[in-house]
Amino acid sequence: MAYDKFNLLKSTVVPLPTENVDTDQIIPARFLKATERKGFGEGLFRDWRYDSEGNPKADFVLNDPTYSGKVLVAGKNFGSGSSREHAAWAIYDYGFRCVVSSFFADIFKNNALNVGILPVTITPEFLDEIFAEVEKDPATEVEVDIAKQTITLLSTGSSESFDINSYKKQNMQNGFDDIDYLLNMKDQIVEFETTRK
Repeated sequence: MAYDKFNLLKSTVVPLPTENVDTDQIIPARFLKATERKGFGEGLFRDWRYDSEGNPKADFVLNDPTYSGKVLVAGKNFGSGSSREHAAWAIYDYGFRCVVSSFFADIFKNNALNVGILPVTITPEFLDEIFAEVEKDPATEVEVDIAKQTITLLSTGSSESFDINSYKKQNMQNGFDDIDYLLNMKDQIVEFETTRK
């Protein structure tokens, strides 16, 4: 299994209302030396999390113990910039399983789905509602149901549907990457090969 199965996620959220967060801010280029997915969580938002001497910046949300959870709620246009898949790796390695925004850069969205992070696109109005509820109460939870393709703000009951490619949805539910998907079809592939003329 390439990553954790994703079916139903109920979690508090980490709010990051900043817009136009690009992949260099998510994981700075100097941390792209490894080719495995492990260890990138330490570099997530590195220049926002730490000062030049490596001390945590108290005003950055990931350093604030008030907020925690497996869902990152971000401002509009998340994941823009270069196509580095390491940005998705860093988010997953840190512990997030879902990123919510009103708009994602296409390449980041695909990279996220490939490593088991569910990018959920919602309306700007619903995004603002989530930010407002979390500001009032950091213990606010959302429920993300991939089977129903819905995200619900549990404190208000507000809910929206989101789109996901059916192939990626199946992979997320099974914890498959593209190779796992093919390996799962091994018997059918062998049968096809042995029966073709």
